[in-house]
Amino acid sequence: MAELNGSQILVECLKEQGVDTIFGYPGGAVLNLYDELYRHQDEIKHILTSHEQGAAHAADGYARATGKVGVCLATSGPGATNLVTGIANAYMDSVPMVAITGNVGTNLLGKDSFQEVDIAGVTMPITKHNFIVKDVKKLAKTIRRAFKIAASGRPGPVLVDITKDVTANKCEYKKEDVKKADKAKKEKSFTEKELDKAAEMIAKAKRPVIFLGGGAIISEAHKEIKALVDLMDAPVCDSLMGKGAFDGTDKRYMGMIGMHGTKTANFSVTECDLLVVLGARFSDRVTGNTKSFAKRAKILHIDIDPAEINKNVKVDLSIEGDVKDVLKELNKKLTKQSHDEWMEHIAEMQAKYPLRYHENELTGPYFIEELYRLTKGDAIISTEVGQHQMWAAQFYKYSKPRTLLTSGGLGTMGYGLGASIGAQIGLPNKQVINLAGDGCFRMNMNELATAAHYNVPIIEVVFNNNVLGMVRQWQTLFYGKRYSQTLLSQDIDYVKLAESMNIKAFRVTKKEEVDEVIKKALKAKGPVFIEVVIDKNESVWPMVPAGATLEETFSEEDVKEKEAKAKK
Repeated sequence: MAELNGSQILVECLKEQGVDTIFGYPGGAVLNLYDELYRHQDEIKHILTSHEQGAAHAADGYARATGKVGVCLATSGPGATNLVTGIANAYMDSVPMVAITGNVGTNLLGKDSFQEVDIAGVTMPITKHNFIVKDVKKLAKTIRRAFKIAASGRPGPVLVDITKDVTANKCEYKKEDVKKADKAKKEKSFTEKELDKAAEMIAKAKRPVIFLGGGAIISEAHKEIKALVDLMDAPVCDSLMGKGAFDGTDKRYMGMIGMHGTKTANFSVTECDLLVVLGARFSDRVTGNTKSFAKRAKILHIDIDPAEINKNVKVDLSIEGDVKDVLKELNKKLTKQSHDEWMEHIAEMQAKYPLRYHENELTGPYFIEELYRLTKGDAIISTEVGQHQMWAAQFYKYSKPRTLLTSGGLGTMGYGLGASIGAQIGLPNKQVINLAGDGCFRMNMNELATAAHYNVPIIEVVFNNNVLGMVRQWQTLFYGKRYSQTLLSQDIDYVKLAESMNIKAFRVTKKEEVDEVIKKALKAKGPVFIEVVIDKNESVWPMVPAGATLEETFSEEDVKEKEAKAKK
């Protein structure tokens, strides 16, 4: 045993956990920690972001892309509160993350001291668990617990707040073999009886549909899902968070379900007699009106979190457990099904209701389709939130898990750029591309400076329509075209902004320019910025109005037909 101070203990514990990268921003309450990180910079890389929110998003992107626990670090007060949106984002999307904050000395707590904030209290509703460490003897145990909680079960963020005196105080430290400590046998949370019931439901189904959520990605269940799909002979849809859990190029794949899902996916869920739901939480953006959701079907729900069972939608059978573990056992009980008539009906709908866009002009969907073609689908795509996010879900095909990084639950504008930096640093041999709208880009565009400083070879694509596109689309459809505060400045030259940071930058204004610019960007060695100028009236189709049923999915053609009838 060695006697170490709190900062040394923290760094040793991070090394125990296999942490190789931290995203953060220094300040007074964490100076001792940063001094120790300086001594270990050959073992743990620290990425200085432009803002603490960027650090949290980068840790999130790193975690989603690699499957490891992401780590971010900030000082007390505003440093800690600047992490809050990133922590909430990770919580909503079940991302394993440990956020470490400093705080004032123990003797200054509760006295409104300079840069003092009760960050444990602030983040209690948006963390799996959080700690405040006021005794150096408890630090090592707390850090180990934080990582275990963040990664186990349904993953999520854990906050560890450490007072400044703890980072300087000393105690005995004993190294722990984390892998050995975690080898405790995992007990099954599901029963043979439940599996038998599930197999019986599947055997009786004539029109089954499989619906994949984010839990299917987290559990690394893509091989078991492919086996299930083949056994069931069923079509597949997914949520935004479930993309890549099943091959998006497979003929059984119908696309995304929900507000901007495909008509085929939405109508199939309305018509099916069995809906098998894997690792999804029945978000309102997925279900529409829950009273009418899958009303003709029995629902089988497999999820690791018992709190999600029957929370939003009542189901006929639930199995609590890791999706991968459950499917390994369930697939053994299934016999191969054949649903030719149902699959033919699905194929007819796919032919009747393809995703469409205006082909005679430069649009977001066209650019994304070309991006998919030129990357051969072999890229990690991160997004901000809005129209471009939905186009990324619709027009880029995801054949592998952990290849779409996006803010699903919280809907955080400004998420993607930081996430792309984290993903690229976590997987340096992958091509990482962030898709943004101009409104989202303005939220956290300061992180371009981070990409430039570390020469992170991301490609930042900004679809510039000079409006808050998704909000404007709602104003067009539901608010009588009263465009309140959705027009953005047209006087900003984003290309010059990128070039001011010595980032290679391009502006695309015509379809004919797209291929050449993408090819140049893919060949570049450092960060690249691409501005794609599109029309402000470009919208996302199809769409389900908020609170409506999936049966009410409508397309642009449906809107024009309705308007034409109204004029008559």
